[in-house]
Amino acid sequence: MSSPVGTLGGYTVGITADRRSGEQAELLERRGARVIHGPTIRTLPLADDDRLRAATTALIERPPNYVVLTTGIGTRSWLDAAESRGMGDELLDALRQATIITRGPKAKGAAVTAGLEVTWNAPGARSSEIIDHLVETADPSARIAVQLDGGTNDHIAWQLRDAGFDVISAAIYRWTLPEDPSPALRLVGAVCDRAVDAVTFTAAPAFRNFATIAEQAGRHDDLIAAFRRNAVAAVCVGPACAEAAAGYGVTTPILPHNSRLGAMVQAYAASVAGRRRDLTLAGLPVRVQGRLVVVEGGEGVVLSDRERGVLDVLARKPGVVVSKPALLREVWGAGEADDHLVEVTVARLRQRLGPAGVGIETIVRRGYRLSVD
Repeated sequence: MSSPVGTLGGYTVGITADRRSGEQAELLERRGARVIHGPTIRTLPLADDDRLRAATTALIERPPNYVVLTTGIGTRSWLDAAESRGMGDELLDALRQATIITRGPKAKGAAVTAGLEVTWNAPGARSSEIIDHLVETADPSARIAVQLDGGTNDHIAWQLRDAGFDVISAAIYRWTLPEDPSPALRLVGAVCDRAVDAVTFTAAPAFRNFATIAEQAGRHDDLIAAFRRNAVAAVCVGPACAEAAAGYGVTTPILPHNSRLGAMVQAYAASVAGRRRDLTLAGLPVRVQGRLVVVEGGEGVVLSDRERGVLDVLARKPGVVVSKPALLREVWGAGEADDHLVEVTVARLRQRLGPAGVGIETIVRRGYRLSVD
């Protein structure tokens, strides 16, 4: 049957980004998803920082042999900051004399747009690849300029210094915790309660900050457990985010082939496409997609979390009887023992399904099953 909803209709996705969150939300909503925005990261520009000015001046006065550009926003903001101080042309001239190395497509795109020729781009968009490449290929006496990302640990610069290079680093912006953590705390609660299906991360600190905010609220273990058990999907824009998640034991994030927003959203849409179920209940075609149920090509009904859970369990093996205690364990958790909760939820679910609801059969003293044609 054809579906009147998008590929992500029936799914709820949390967004942790501060920058470009509107664009990301539009990409998700265009595919039918419901979006919850809980930024876990704040980007502080350092354009007026004296240290950035000093680093820029030092590079102009003594151009580097190599320049490492780690992020698109950092590259653009650095050039803009230099331009605002009347140093834009001089900085570009200094950078053009160097061998340009970039970490991923965003940094490479920003460099090319600025008229810089990129000699080498890290294929996996990893900082470790850049370090290994320079250690293997650069003259030990080389002077290397590193545009830092917004993390507090400029590990690229430090590791290159440890390898013996003359390194000058330029911090263009800084990532911090959000001023108002309330939206992020709400998203933490939604993940712990399995009220969202996925959370997107567009920077490694966004995941780390999410875990920090959860820890401050006393919900760190619940948050990480939801990701580890794949009850909620961690969707990472690139390898750096995936490595941050792996540091917390989240080893199965959804990762696009290209580190871009559109590719990330498409990767998540592809991951849920196989979960859609088409059933025939009471002779009517029923499509189950996330929390959304569409009966006979209608507009669709959004189920509650419990209703969705019950239907998911029954739909795993249509025709097989599932007992009330089993439904309680799977949907409400091991600590719940009130069979009446199952009875009430099944009654509401039948109501939501309309004429197809009679396809949920009660088997006396045994439980429930989906009677499918």
